Amino acid sequence: MPGKQSEQQVQREQMMLSQPLPKVIVKMAIPSIVAFLITSIYNLADTYFVSSLGESATAAVSVNASLDQIIMMAGSLLAVGAASYISRLLGARDTQKADRVLSTAFFLAFAFGLAVAALGTFFMKPMVRLLGATDTCEAYSVQYATYVLLVAPFMATTFVMNQCLRAEGSPLRSMLGMGFGGILNCFLDPIFIFGLDLGVAGASMATALSKMVSFAILIYPYLARRSVLHLSLRNFRPNRDILAQIVSVGSSSMFRSGLAVVSAIVLNNIAGSISDAVLAGIGVSTKIMMFPFGFILGFGTGFQPVAGFNWGAKRYDRVKESYRFAAWTAVIGAAVMGLLLAAFAQPLIGLFAKAGHAEEMRRIGALCIRLQCLALPIHGWVAVVNMFCAGLGKAKQALLLSTARQGTCFLPIVYPMAWLWGAGGVAGVQAAADVLSLFLALPVIRGLLKQLREFAEAQAGEAAGSGQ
Repeated sequence: MPGKQSEQQVQREQMMLSQPLPKVIVKMAIPSIVAFLITSIYNLADTYFVSSLGESATAAVSVNASLDQIIMMAGSLLAVGAASYISRLLGARDTQKADRVLSTAFFLAFAFGLAVAALGTFFMKPMVRLLGATDTCEAYSVQYATYVLLVAPFMATTFVMNQCLRAEGSPLRSMLGMGFGGILNCFLDPIFIFGLDLGVAGASMATALSKMVSFAILIYPYLARRSVLHLSLRNFRPNRDILAQIVSVGSSSMFRSGLAVVSAIVLNNIAGSISDAVLAGIGVSTKIMMFPFGFILGFGTGFQPVAGFNWGAKRYDRVKESYRFAAWTAVIGAAVMGLLLAAFAQPLIGLFAKAGHAEEMRRIGALCIRLQCLALPIHGWVAVVNMFCAGLGKAKQALLLSTARQGTCFLPIVYPMAWLWGAGGVAGVQAAADVLSLFLALPVIRGLLKQLREFAEAQAGEAAGSGQ
């Protein structure tokens, strides 16, 4: 049964149901965007400082990006599913159950992260080889993976807290947690890598310490009872209803993360078979593209709880209006970002091409960036549709779209494109997958908008009937 609302919850409900939707979505999105951008900066910081050690070290950091995705996969299933369910529960004023959802997701994520850490440490060398490490960068990859694995349980639970704080309408706290850790990493990298002469291992230590700081900041509101939701072992209730709701929506994020790992491994192995320069170029371009993706994902993350809350409150008019605003904003914003980034692709890659076959790395990296920029408006719109599905609890549609970009639309074409066009095909495969995902998203959004119309008409009919 719904519990008594606090003043904070009442204010949040008024914001979600009464304030202009563009204002609400932007307010929810800005902290998320900032957090994603800071995360992108510190991911690039590792690569930038390590690039001074040579192309093999740069390639090793690129390879280990897949390790981060594996750890996040352990938490994404629970984090995204829990956040979606919590938004709907808060819209329905069932705070007690939302507390149980949060606690269940948190402690399960810690257990999953612990399992990843144990398995990764035990099978360290086979793991980095599987991720795409070559003979020349294997030792660097092992150094980087060692310390990141130690904090895997905290990384997984950080992801849960990050998503759930946004779901309860506290995106600023989420931003502070993720953002401060990212900024700290940028300062620690040169100290650990050069000042303490730890090399690639120093970059890993800096990342691990920064992740722990983010965890501490994000858990503080729950421990100090300054959040809407309460985190407690007593609220750990992995019952059938909670798990079914979490898994049904969260599975889309888990499969997306899993396919991102698979596609990255495939791409790393293909690129590495050509040269370390191509592997480094693809890896660096991927991290540079995290900036526009961070804007898009942060905006979508701000939009998702707004759509979910209004869906739970049966305000179908606001659900539809929120989608329209989010879709147009994402497309126009992505087009502007793509134009700017494509214009500066060559000098951006040049910041990381400092040794060895720098020209080949610059050429492949810049090509990869420019091709993805062409498809960026499509990527932005599909991302909004995907978030829309997740926010409304439409698990099957969310799964379809979340697995398209790096799964169903990527894996079937990566080998043919590499075979036909070599390094150029490897550089263009992600852009091609973005274009193909458009054809999956179109029928999905048509079906959702049709359902919204039907619900709104039925609701209007009931209101007219009760007024007679």
